[in-house]
Amino acid sequence: MNKNIKENENIHELLGYERIKIIQRDEMFSFSLDSMLLANFIDVTNAKRIIDLGTGNAPIPLFLTLKTKALIYGVEIQEDVYDLAKRSVELNGFDEQIKILNRDLKNVYQELGPNSFDVVSSNPPYFKYQENSLINKNDYLTIARHEVKASLEDIIIEAKRLLIDGGRFYMVHRVSRMSEIFRCLEDNHFGIKKVQLIYPKTTKEAMMFLVEARKNKASDIKFLEPIYVYDGNQYTEQVLKIFNFSKNN
Repeated sequence: MNKNIKENENIHELLGYERIKIIQRDEMFSFSLDSMLLANFIDVTNAKRIIDLGTGNAPIPLFLTLKTKALIYGVEIQEDVYDLAKRSVELNGFDEQIKILNRDLKNVYQELGPNSFDVVSSNPPYFKYQENSLINKNDYLTIARHEVKASLEDIIIEAKRLLIDGGRFYMVHRVSRMSEIFRCLEDNHFGIKKVQLIYPKTTKEAMMFLVEARKNKASDIKFLEPIYVYDGNQYTEQVLKIFNFSKNN
């Protein structure tokens, strides 16, 4: 067994990137295509400090090393998931560029500094949590999928606190909550700048979307070319190019 992993763990390539590995456990929420689409969407131009809120086992920070030399933080509240992220960073030799923190994302600005990040990203839980919510018996999956530890508003408020004036916030979420997300962003003085719809197939309705918002800027929304994930049973060329980001740049 590889000395970097523990029992019931596996080392996987981060999609098509042979030089980037990620440690996962079967009972935990594994990194998803959503995270890769978000990381690809993020504009890192002139960014010196980047932070990913609710980073899981750090797929977004790992991907971003292909795009930038900026200092990247990942914040993860679950200790076991944080441990996977930290060891994944170490496995790839990114200790100097990526810093993983085992923290509640709420009020992390008090430790890292208000108005001190150029980019904030989050692939948050998609579902609101209520007493009658249909949740998974596995706590790891429940926390990953439902707003148990942090709500949508918590994440947006923390992004506002962390970002410099004009700083960029990036999120992936479900289309069914788009109007709520736009309201929350504008209520917290974010201007919505870019939106990209994600369709599972060309014959289906959009299920997900990517959004870029900027702190203390006016909304001026541009809808980018949509992403179609599958053509029949195969990934589309759009998605395959993201999988091979390092070979295309």
